[in-house]
Amino acid sequence: MLKKRIIPIQLLMDGRLVKTRRFSDWRDVGDPVKSSAVYNSQYADELIFLNISRRSRSIDDLKRIIEAVSKVSFMPIAMGGGIQTASDASELILTGADKIVVNTLTYRNMHVIAETAGRFGAQAVVASIDALRDEQSGEYWLMSDRGERREFVTLETHVRSLISAGAGELMIQSIDRDGMMTGYDIDLVRRVAATSTIPVIAAGGSGNYQHLKDLFLSTNVSAAACGSLFNFSDSNPIRAKAFLTNHGIPFKVV
Repeated sequence: MLKKRIIPIQLLMDGRLVKTRRFSDWRDVGDPVKSSAVYNSQYADELIFLNISRRSRSIDDLKRIIEAVSKVSFMPIAMGGGIQTASDASELILTGADKIVVNTLTYRNMHVIAETAGRFGAQAVVASIDALRDEQSGEYWLMSDRGERREFVTLETHVRSLISAGAGELMIQSIDRDGMMTGYDIDLVRRVAATSTIPVIAAGGSGNYQHLKDLFLSTNVSAAACGSLFNFSDSNPIRAKAFLTNHGIPFKVV
């Protein structure tokens, strides 16, 4: 079995860390630089930063964060939110990000994925998908613009398009499970993983270590992204990995 990853996901709003519930109802949870230093000491495999501010949609805030975080954290860092062009993506990577995360952009301009992957390698591009389950049909709607706009494309079609464009990794997030701490949407993750030929990160729903175990044993995802699990409990990546290792789930030894 390939080694799995635990990735803290950190949401940024006007320079602060926040946590949301179903993409709204946000609350402040601290300083991004101090938090990153803590995760570095707890052997997280990577960090993901997403700027969800509705006021600032440029990459300037991300550049300031990556410059500060790079001084206290030495794990791979992915940055997203507000990327509009291939130039934006390049600027973030040249500033210090190891990967960029794109979402809304992928529904309008797939060429940015191809151009960025062509310059920095496919591993530098994480394509993110936000999905909302329709209660009546049970189908998943794909949402962009921080969950506010519905995109009329099927989940599997979009996954295949992202891979064809050159993305090196996918992140699938359940809007319904975001911040709820009730477990990952296993059906959603399975559908993406079954379609994908590249690594998949699952996000949305982690509330305890059992949720992580269920995710890794029920799907073939490469990584679990966690927010509330680490923000609102005494859990941390070291304890999570120890629990999961006891259940036969392999991680890189640091």
